[in-house]
Order: sequence, then C-alpha cells, then structure tokens
Amino acid sequence: MERELAIHVEGIDKVYKLYNRNRDRLIESLGLSRKPRSTQHYALKNVNLDIYRGETVGIIGTNGSGKSTLLKIITGVLFPTAGELQVNGRISALLELGAGFNMEYNGIENVYLNGTMMGFSEKEIDEKLPEILEFADIGEYVHQPVKTYSSGMFVRLAFAVAINIDPEILIVDEALSVGDVFFQAKCYRKFEEFKKKGKTILFVSHDLSAISKYCDRAILLNKGTKLAEGTPKDMIDAYKQVLVGQYETPKATENVPDLTDDPDVRKALDKGNDSKDASAKENGTDQAAEKNSTAEGTKNAGAQKEADTLEYGSGKASITEFYLTDHKGVRTTAILKGNTFTMHMKVKIHEDLEAPIFAFSIKNVKGVELTGTNTMFEKSFLESVKAGETKEITFTQRMLLQGGDYLVSLGVTGYEKDTFTVYHRLYDVLSLTVVSDKNTVGYFDMESTIEVKDVL
Repeated sequence: MERELAIHVEGIDKVYKLYNRNRDRLIESLGLSRKPRSTQHYALKNVNLDIYRGETVGIIGTNGSGKSTLLKIITGVLFPTAGELQVNGRISALLELGAGFNMEYNGIENVYLNGTMMGFSEKEIDEKLPEILEFADIGEYVHQPVKTYSSGMFVRLAFAVAINIDPEILIVDEALSVGDVFFQAKCYRKFEEFKKKGKTILFVSHDLSAISKYCDRAILLNKGTKLAEGTPKDMIDAYKQVLVGQYETPKATENVPDLTDDPDVRKALDKGNDSKDASAKENGTDQAAEKNSTAEGTKNAGAQKEADTLEYGSGKASITEFYLTDHKGVRTTAILKGNTFTMHMKVKIHEDLEAPIFAFSIKNVKGVELTGTNTMFEKSFLESVKAGETKEITFTQRMLLQGGDYLVSLGVTGYEKDTFTVYHRLYDVLSLTVVSDKNTVGYFDMESTIEVKDVL
C-alpha cells in the first residue's frame, strides 16, 4: 500500500541579504549603486524531504542550522526564496514564544484569535474552549494580558491551543523545553495519543532522548543543508560527529571509514566481538597475516548488529582492545543483574596529550543514553601522556539496569586549549545482555526495601 504524503519539500532555498551598514540597504533598495551592497546568506539551501501521514519526524542540528526556518516555511510563516512546498492536511504549529499571539489580548481572546486564524468558527471554538483551558491549567491568569505571563504559562496556553483544534499535522519547535517537568510529561502523553490516531508530528528538539523515544525518523541539518535522514539512533550519532567537527559527508548512516591504517585499530572490532579468536590471532602470527585476519574480522563483525560501529576521531589516540568481564573475571557480554562487572579497554597514545579523558556509556536499542562515566567525572586520571604509551583502563560497577539488550560505546577525548577534541570514538561497539529474574519499572532498579505493617 502506497503511503500518503503529508509534507513534500523539494529544492527549498531561503536566502537573506546581509548588509554591513544600514545605509547600504537604503542605497541598494533605491538602485543608487551599480554593484551589490549586500552578501547572500543561505539559511536553507536545496533542502528536500518527504514526510508521510502518521509519521513522527524529528529535526536535529546545531544552532543556526536552519531548523526553525524550515518549520516556518512549512507552516507558511515564511516564504521560500526558491523551491516547492506541498502540505496535505490542516496544520497546527507551536513555534517560538509569541508567534500568533497578540501581547495585549488576554488568554481567552488569544484562543479565539488563534482559532479564527486556523479557520474555526466562533461556535467551534466555544466547544473546544473548556478542553483548552483544562489542558493549559493556568487558572485565573487566562483573563490577564498574555504580556504578563511567564514563559512557562505562555507555552502552556499556546500548546493547549495547538493540540486541541484537532490538527492533522502538528508542528512543534523547541518551545516545550520552557515548560516544567509535569507539563512536558503531559505534552509527550499527547504526542503518544496523536501517534495512535495516525496524525503526523514534526518537531525540533535538542532533547535527544525525546527524539529517540518518539520519532520514527530523524533529519539532520547543518548550516542550512540537509546532511542526512534515517533512524533516530543513526542521526543522533551523526549529530554528535557534527558537534565535534568530524562528520564525514556524504555517508551519515553508513559506517565511517577506518580511523587509521594501524593494524591495532582494525584488530579492535574483531577482539571486541570474538575474544577467543582475537586471542588466537595475537599469538605468533606475522604482521602481514595479522593484517589480513583482522581486516577480515572487522568485515565479518560489521555484518553483526553490535559491530555496526560508528568510528571517528583525530587519530591522536586509538582504542585497540575492549571487552567486558563478569564478577568472576570471565569475558562475557551477558551480565547478571545485581552483580558487578568491568568494562576493559586499552588505548594506544600516538601523540603527546594533556589529560586525555577515557569514557564508556550504555544505550538502549533505541539509542537513548542511559548511563556512563569517564575518568574526568570520577577524578581518577588527570595526567598527561606521551606518544608511544599504552594505557589500560577498567571501569567496575554494579549492574542495576533492567533485564534486556543494550549497546556499549567507548571514547577517548580531551581539551586542547579549551576546545573539546575527540581522539577516538567507537559507538555501539559491543552488545550487552542483562539477565534478570526481577524487573521493576523504568530503566534502573532502585533496589527498594519494602515493609508492610499492620496498623492497630
């Protein structure tokens, strides 16, 4: 069955003219200069995307990447400089604070103003008003001018209007981050209701956990260009590359090429996924044979889910070996809940580094980062290292995650003149299975002690 398009964006550009001085704007507008007095800035450049009915799609990217501009074009607040836009369905949008509201009107007057702008009659708004006010829950403030509202009250009313007019497409910018935790939870419950009803949701958020949890797909923007689109997990990993300036175009959703030709790095994936084979390869093979065997091991591991590893870094250090051991010191990827376990990794230093940071983290299969730590947080290693050294790092802790499957990521990073730098990262390099005979609510077991007493 062919999916129905809700939003079609093809070749969208949004260009702004930038002037060094105000008088240049006047001179150019009056045609008094033969040469341009402005420079062109592309807020969006040749953006293409299709969003289908019933999808929940997240847009992520750094500040200034064009996320809000794209939403404004889709909602009709801005017009594109070039390109084609097609929207099939009634849109309700919650953009930045203040959009669509008259600051002099009170809350109820603004409800009617927004409803009218969206094509509802006064009678239809009358019917929806109790539900809107109940969701907003701002009490008597609804009778006061909205210019007197706090940002939290403002977004409560705006979101209540946006979701209670029965839209077919809901578009939300970062505004939800303004509300308190209870309101955010209420909004995300509404997202779940909308998804079940088959409505389309498009939203921008810096909350990567929300992107992982609620979105079917994610779109990555940077400097006005769409870099990639794919699963939330893949796009979040690519976004983290963008943040440290190590994103490699054009293959965001494919494996990043090997960091270095160092055979130790190529050997790492094979070691992490088959420690027995790795041990055999380390014993008595010549360098050429080792290169061939480890390259083949990397290729074979790449076909497995846990070794579909996103790898990148500057190459000043490299993770050459990694594995997990249980409370008895046995190598394994299955840990009993409640027992201690240790994450091991060896790191080869290729250049002198000032206070490198060694880290590991655990995600669920949707890509939500659940826990992790590093040597800086733990204040366990704050020393400089020399080229040629090899460090062995172990993280030992108790397993309190619920039973299930998880992914382990590793990293070596540091600061160079206050600039955060990634030397080597391996995302989702190991699978981890937690075996449990008792699961509680959520991700972690708080190990509660329960006592029930008779009351006389």
